[in-house]
Amino acid sequence: MAPRNFSHAPIDFNTMSPVIKALVIANAVAFLMSQLVSGQFSGLFGLVPARVVEDRWVWQLFTYLFLHGSFLHLIFNLFALWMFGMPVEAQWGPREFLKFFLICGVGAGLINVAITPHSHYPVIGASGAVYGLLVAFAMLYPDAVVYLYFFFPIKAKHMAMLFGLLEFFAASDGSSGVARYAHLGGMVIGYLYIRWWWILSMRVKALWRDMTQGGVVVSERPRAGARSSRKARPVSYEEEMAEVDRILDKILDQGEASLTEQEREVLRKHGPGRPGEGGHA
Repeated sequence: MAPRNFSHAPIDFNTMSPVIKALVIANAVAFLMSQLVSGQFSGLFGLVPARVVEDRWVWQLFTYLFLHGSFLHLIFNLFALWMFGMPVEAQWGPREFLKFFLICGVGAGLINVAITPHSHYPVIGASGAVYGLLVAFAMLYPDAVVYLYFFFPIKAKHMAMLFGLLEFFAASDGSSGVARYAHLGGMVIGYLYIRWWWILSMRVKALWRDMTQGGVVVSERPRAGARSSRKARPVSYEEEMAEVDRILDKILDQGEASLTEQEREVLRKHGPGRPGEGGHA
């Protein structure tokens, strides 16, 4: 598949997809509140690992996503949210997109807490979720060409690998003051969710249908004017899963855009919120 340039229309709040627009508003409002209220705001709603572990302040795993340390930090994350989130939400629909965003964000926070459980420094920002969106974009559009820092063309899959390596080595250094573990955590959670959770959910659904309905009935179309002599044949669970695995491998290798309508229909049938299903809230 030939690589293609991936570009948006100019940023226009009125044309933003529903969840992207809601997240932009939520982050902007939270930033304004954090600027107007005293410095305790980040301590209460930022992610402080020691507070989560010792005091069970579990709400911080969610609220930290909407706080930012500076206007530049906010703008950078919202731009990345718009850039990678718009095409992903268009493919998956608002409900599945929002679920993925929150899973990546909360998962990134959990990984950060697990690695630094005694830290009293608050972690803030949507970067963990945004890095998960970068992975999702790269898996859906691996050969799409984006412009790194507006000047350097690079394929999405190579950009995701590059950022992953940079975050890994920066986390190993540990001196930047940036929550690198949250960034890496968002990427790991995003990849695992797409690669394994979807496969597991489809397998469970197909197995349940196979147990309760005896498989999916498939019959061969007879020739025009001829009477079919074959009875409908149920497709077994193993056959269904072999086809699902083939389609998922195709997505990982060639991207979402390479799927045929028949392949999209197979994914719609085997699980809620499949890529290409566009399940709206």
